[in-house]
Amino acid sequence: MTALAGAVDCDVHVAPESMDALKPYMDDYWRDYLANAGLMLSPTVSGCYPPGDPVPSTDVDALREQVLDARGVGHAVLTCVSAFDASRNAYFETALCKAINDWLAAEWLARDDRLRASMVVPTLDVEAAIGEIERVGSQPGFVQVLLPVRTDARWGLRRFHELHEAIAARDLVLGLHAWGRIGLAPTASGFTHTYFEDYLANSQVVAQAQVMSLVAEGVFDRVPSLRVALLECGFSWLPPMLWRFDKDWKAVWREVPWLKERPSEYVRRHVRATTAPAQLPPDGDQVAQLAEMLGAGDMLVYASDHPHVHGDDGAIEALFAAIGEDGREAVLRGNPAELYRLAA
Repeated sequence: MTALAGAVDCDVHVAPESMDALKPYMDDYWRDYLANAGLMLSPTVSGCYPPGDPVPSTDVDALREQVLDARGVGHAVLTCVSAFDASRNAYFETALCKAINDWLAAEWLARDDRLRASMVVPTLDVEAAIGEIERVGSQPGFVQVLLPVRTDARWGLRRFHELHEAIAARDLVLGLHAWGRIGLAPTASGFTHTYFEDYLANSQVVAQAQVMSLVAEGVFDRVPSLRVALLECGFSWLPPMLWRFDKDWKAVWREVPWLKERPSEYVRRHVRATTAPAQLPPDGDQVAQLAEMLGAGDMLVYASDHPHVHGDDGAIEALFAAIGEDGREAVLRGNPAELYRLAA
């Protein structure tokens, strides 16, 4: 494993051990609601990972032992996907997100200066999401707004423009993380029939649609300071997608007259992708070719995706060998520090 001293780990999963951990951060109504509805909360979000897969850290002491001290990282950006819930109750989702954010602030950010956090917001109520950004977005330690890639609508749509503006106004990152509502089909042609298909389609296929939506809907012209992180979505699919994006834009640019430059330029300026998982070829020369086509030293930010194991340590080492010492330093420290506005 590559040396990580002082690195920024951009995707470290944490989760409340159960709903009981969140009850202190809810009012009486929602505590009673939980008790009478019998709701439970899986720290891995049931169905996202195979049974027996490692679960996220549930307290800061465990995270210190497993990540912060063990690997010597300088900063870790926490992601809690427990809010990627199957509930269709918009009011409960809002209460759940508020509780998770307050739990992150009290139980994690207040207890270790190396930690930064992704705030969660409700996906069923845009006004409530903006309200939560206004409530939490300026609190110390929060650097990102976490949204799922798997939704019932593309994040570039007009209904979300005020959400983008609220994120940018507080100098936060829009973090698009793999997975989302488990009741939604992950492909354009409907549901998959095996977990294998679901896993493959979840990040790369859905993430491509979200990136295209953000660009084609003119989000980056409307909100030029918006920064986007693709978390646990891979990155090897980006070069061929960007080639096609540019080619078709040249042919049908009248459909999107608000785009003032090639789509790939918007992506390279506004979007960063995490190194985990790394779907890379086994041949080192091919890895080097992909890294060059992607501009990996500029586009990527390091992430362990703790505690999930993708078995791609060798691929990451090959990637670092391909981009050289300067590129390695940029991916481990420089790029994420710039993305999340971290002090040197």
